[in-house]
Amino acid sequence: MVTGKVVQFRRGRHTVTEKHMLIEVDGVMTKEDASKLVGKSVEWKSPAGKIIKGKVAAAHGNKGVIRAIFEKGLPGQAVTTNVDIK
Repeated sequence: MVTGKVVQFRRGRHTVTEKHMLIEVDGVMTKEDASKLVGKSVEWKSPAGKIIKGKVAAAHGNKGVIRAIFEKGLPGQAVTTNVDIK
């Protein structure tokens, strides 16, 4: 199991996609390393104990950030919290 940190929602200039999150993974620094995680499951645990599951969709950029798509949109308080990648 690998841990990562939620960096931001996937967003454009005028839109924010609530189900898509950008995640910075510990120890992953390149696009090639990030692409090895594609297809793995992601879990975010809320402070109340509720678990929201997602899946790694693709690498994002060249610095090892990944894009995960969750079943439900994550709340804004999820930014800067940790996720588990299995």
